Amino acid sequence: MADIDCFSTDFKFYQSIRGGVLAADVFVVGCTDGSFLIMNNNGSSVRLEKKVENAHSGAVTAVAWNFEGSALATAGEDGFIKQWSRSGNLRNKLAQSDLSIYGVCWSPDNQSVLYCSGRYIYIKPLQVSSKQMKWKAHDGTVLKIDWSPVNNLIISGGEDCKYKVWDQYGVCLYSSKVFEYSITSVSWCPSGQHFAVGSFNMVSLCDKTGWTHSRSRCKSGSVLGIDWTSDGTHMACAGANGAVLFGQLVDRTLEWKNFEVRLTENNQVIVHDVMNDSALGEELEFGHRVTDMSIGHHHLIVATAKTCYIYSLKNISAPHIL
Repeated sequence: MADIDCFSTDFKFYQSIRGGVLAADVFVVGCTDGSFLIMNNNGSSVRLEKKVENAHSGAVTAVAWNFEGSALATAGEDGFIKQWSRSGNLRNKLAQSDLSIYGVCWSPDNQSVLYCSGRYIYIKPLQVSSKQMKWKAHDGTVLKIDWSPVNNLIISGGEDCKYKVWDQYGVCLYSSKVFEYSITSVSWCPSGQHFAVGSFNMVSLCDKTGWTHSRSRCKSGSVLGIDWTSDGTHMACAGANGAVLFGQLVDRTLEWKNFEVRLTENNQVIVHDVMNDSALGEELEFGHRVTDMSIGHHHLIVATAKTCYIYSLKNISAPHIL
C-alpha cells in the first residue's frame, strides 16, 4: 500500500527475473495532475523511486512498459505520446494529436507504439524516418487498445459500443455486435488465446478470433481496467464505483480425434474416450494449479505452476514428468 497526492488514472507492473528468480516488481502510476510515479515493490514495502512532474499538460491517461522493461511510454490529455527511460528520463516525443489520447501500448518487437485518438488508431515507429500508420477504427472515440505479443493481433473498444480485432496492418478481422454501453476496457490474456472485454456492469471473455465464450454481469459500474495473472488463469477488473472483480478461467475443454480433455477444477483434468461409452473419464489430479494444456499426436501435455506432465494417450497412468 502507498499513498499518493492525487488521483491515479493508470498503472502498469513490470516483473523482472534475475537468475531464474522473480525480482522486485517495478510499476508506474499515471496521475491526474500530469505527473507519473515510478515505484518499487519488494514484497514487504512499496518505495517511490521517482516522481516525474509535468510529464503532460493535463492528466496522464495511459502508461505502458515495453516488453524488455527498458522503456516507458505515456499518453496524455494534451495529445502527446512520450517515451521515457526506465529511470524516468525523457527520451523523445513520439507523436502528437489534436485530441486526447486514451490508450497506448508497445508492438511485440518494441520498435513501435500503438495509440488511439478520436476515432483512429495509429502505429508510430520509433525510427523517425519510418512512416506512421493510421486507420479509422470506430464510429466513436476509441477508448482502449491492446496488442498481443504472442499472436500479433490488436483489439480495440470504443464509444460506438463495439470491440474489434485487427491485424498489424489495420485490417479488421472481427467486429462485435453493438452493445448497450461503451466498451471501456480490453485486455489480452498472456497466452494470446483469449481476451477480456469490459463495459458497464459487464465483463466478456472472448477467443482470439473475437467470438464470445462467456459474459458475466456485475455491479461495478463501467469496467475501466482489466489485467491478467502471468499464467493467464485469473484476471482482475477495476470498476468505476470502486469495486475490484476477480475472475478465473473454468471448464476449459480440448478435443483431438476421439479424446476429450476437460479441466474441471483448477488442479483436476478429466480425459474421456468418446468411442468407449462404457468407460468413465480418467481423472488426473495435480498438486498445483493447471496453467495450460495441449493434446495431439497421441499425447497430452499438462503444465502446472511448477511442473510439466507428458502423457501417452495409450497409457495415461504413466506420465513423463519434467
